[in-house]
Amino acid sequence: MVHYAEQALLGALLLAPERLKTIGPLEPEHFANTAHSALFAAMRTVSPPAPEVHRTSPVWPNQLLDTAQPQARALTASYLHTLISVCPTDAHAPAYAQMVRSGHARRVLRRHAGLLAQAARTPGPDPARTVLTRADQLAVYLNELAIAFPSHPGSIPRTPAAPTAAAQTSVEGRDEERMLLAAATAHPEALPRLRWLHETDLTTPIHAALFACLIGLARRGAPVDPITVLWEAQQRGLLHDGFGPAEVLDAVSHPAGAPEHWGQKILQRALLRQAEDVAARIEALTADEATTVHQLATGSRRALAALSSVRARWHQAVGDPSSGARAASPGTVQTPALRQPAARAGPAVRHPARPAR
Repeated sequence: MVHYAEQALLGALLLAPERLKTIGPLEPEHFANTAHSALFAAMRTVSPPAPEVHRTSPVWPNQLLDTAQPQARALTASYLHTLISVCPTDAHAPAYAQMVRSGHARRVLRRHAGLLAQAARTPGPDPARTVLTRADQLAVYLNELAIAFPSHPGSIPRTPAAPTAAAQTSVEGRDEERMLLAAATAHPEALPRLRWLHETDLTTPIHAALFACLIGLARRGAPVDPITVLWEAQQRGLLHDGFGPAEVLDAVSHPAGAPEHWGQKILQRALLRQAEDVAARIEALTADEATTVHQLATGSRRALAALSSVRARWHQAVGDPSSGARAASPGTVQTPALRQPAARAGPAVRHPARPAR
């Protein structure tokens, strides 16, 4: 659809160069088609002829062709005639320009989601900071879209949210969870300090259940050791063929390291998983061409909000409780590292110019 809007807009401007003053903020990079982008760049560079000259001579199209062809060899005089012929009326140029802006906004939003997903899937030395930097850039862009494309009747997102992917358990992740269980059993005094870690952050179901056992014992002020954890697991009906007393005792024994250390690693994995889910939901929204840009902004904000609670808990885990409140302001990135050197995030995605209201 955007392709036809680009054609109609360029055809209108070829017919009536004076319409350039009426289409609002528009940049060459807003066009998806490279040839269209080069032609529009030429229109912004070449001064149109006087109206009486334009009516009687093809000076304007010829000048545009000469200027744009070095950047777009596919442009021909016949294609300019095609653009003119597919334009219903040059008076509708502002509407066509808004369609072009909308198409560009959708592409940039999808690009932001892709960068967020990439940061979550390929973590570097400081993955939490990189992911939250991408999330902040996305939040800033969503704010711009909400202003540039105001609401109207039917602005609620119509596309069903993408299903949340099941958490994938890696060997490293399972080992970290076992180390957490053993360390917390050996040092139960640390359990009250792990309020920022939820059992749902653990990806192995039985590990999550055993962590819930530990939290339950600590909250009741009951003794915590491998035997009391085994008893609690039995009382909760966790024991079954293939996972009996020996497996429980093995899971909560052999401690190494501090519970906080392993808890931070597990929470960081949960943060990355949540960011990947957010990116998938936004990509699903942008894939529906019937969704308006305001609907995209509204739905994407809702998806991004799911990252906020994990983000706030992450700040608590790494010892920066005040930054949880600051994180509510998009664009503010103050994410401490997991005792690792900071990694630089990639360049921000260029935002489209804000269209006229």
